[in-house]
Parts: sequence; C-alpha cells; structure tokens
Amino acid sequence: MTDLLPPDVRSRLRGLRLVTRRAVGAHGIGLHQSHSRGAGLEFAQYRAYEPGDELRQIDWKLYARSDKFFVREAERESPVAVWILIDASASMGQADAARPDYSRLDAARAIAAAIGELAMKQGDRFGFMALSDAGLAMLPPATGLRQRDRLLLDLLTVRPARGFAGATQLGPVWERIGAHDLVILLSDCFDEGAVALAEKLAAAGRETLVIEMLTVAERDFPFDGGYRFRDPETGEELLADGAALRAEFLARFADARDLLHGRLEAIGIRHAAHILDEPVDLPLRRLFSAHGAAEYA
Repeated sequence: MTDLLPPDVRSRLRGLRLVTRRAVGAHGIGLHQSHSRGAGLEFAQYRAYEPGDELRQIDWKLYARSDKFFVREAERESPVAVWILIDASASMGQADAARPDYSRLDAARAIAAAIGELAMKQGDRFGFMALSDAGLAMLPPATGLRQRDRLLLDLLTVRPARGFAGATQLGPVWERIGAHDLVILLSDCFDEGAVALAEKLAAAGRETLVIEMLTVAERDFPFDGGYRFRDPETGEELLADGAALRAEFLARFADARDLLHGRLEAIGIRHAAHILDEPVDLPLRRLFSAHGAAEYA
C-alpha cells in the first residue's frame, strides 16, 4: 500500500481533530460521544498499539496470550460524513520548476489522505469525489482501516483532465452529500465552476471548507528573462519578460485572491491556502486548530 503521508506528518496529525461548527459537543464529526463502547459500535479489526492511543482500547486478553499490545478498532455509522472534493482540472496538474514531479494534485492527494486519517481516528465516515469534465470518480463514505486503504488507492488513480465538472455532471454531489455533512474542497479555485459549487453547497446548508492549492511560483513569481506562459486549460499563451511582469502579476494575483476570499467569507465558508513548499498538514491546522499554525511560523 502506497502511503501518501510522510511519517512526520502522520505524527503531527495525532493531536488534531476535525470539528464542525454545528457538531461541537454533539454526535458526529469531532467531539462526538460515540467513542465509548456500547450501542452503535461494531468491532472491525485489531491493529498494533501506537503511542497516543487510549489505554482503554487495548485488548488485554489478547495481550495476555500474545504479550503484545493490540487495539480494538470499531466501525460505527456516524450520522455525519466528511466529504473530500478534489478539483481534477488541468491546472491542478501544475508543478513548480524546482520540483516538477510534485503538482497541486499530488499535494491535494496528501491532504485528502490526512483528512481520511483524521476521520478514521475519530470514527467518522469519510468519502471523496474527484471532479472534472472527464467525469466524476467517487468513493462512498464509510469508516475504518479498509476505507482508509480504499481512499489511498483511489486517490492514486486521480489524473488531471481538461476543465472542472459541468453542471450536468454534478448530480451525485447533491444526491450523496447530506445536510449535516462536512465538505472540504481542494482546488486552486481558478475555475468559476469550483467556486460556484462551494458557494451553492454552503447556501444549501452544507458546512463547506475550501483549501486553496497554490504553487510556489504564484507566491514568489521567480522568473527572470523571456518566458512563454501558457494556461493549461484554455491553451492561451503570453510571451513576456519575467522580471518586468513580476510586480503586475503579484498585484493582480493578490487582488484576485482577495475577491475570492471575499466571496467565500460572504457565505460563511472557512478557507486556508496551501503552497506546495509547505507541510501538507498546515492548512488543516489553520482550519481546525487555534494554535497549530504557529508551529510553522
């Protein structure tokens, strides 16, 4: 099984929880009460004990027989699911010259794997959709190690297409995502369709979060000399001197992002940015932890 999460990221995730605005102190994502044994819990399988696991989860009878610590993992049908939506349009395949083998989509896969890991640890259901004009790939929500492994395998099959999914292809989004589910969209937000989908989900009462996927070049614009800049989705090209274009690009890009953030905030969508040279857990800490982002300051 290919692991999309580096060991240091997996270690930092242990102190993080997915918490929704509406579910704090209730059943569902985050601080839910159903971690205790009882009705609604179904035994799934054992796994080796890891530092940070609760001692009450250890199967002491199995320890007496094997002299090793194992944790009983349970699956429950949480009333709330985490939906990971991945923009699989062409611009998500963009990478930086300094690291051409690591694109926005690669980073989105890693962040999606981290979200799945957190949801699994909490006992919540999680699923994902990859959205592009080539069609919609979907993993229906479930929980447990098997679902985590299915997610990792399915993420590896996602490839950038041309554009974002059209309105006629988005039917499963509305059919599957429940009124109380948490939606996390991973997108560069360059396609109006992706932003509009987030707005419509929020307007329909779905708690929606956006992680804005950015390249290092979009932050720094480190180009000197003549360059041919090409839009991967429209094919439009611009010949220009990088140094002469830098100030104008950075100003216009900042203005565009301000407009985007204003749209999201106007309808109550929390958002965070991820730049390709940053740790993949950082946007999750910005969204779900009051203190976590300071670790990287």
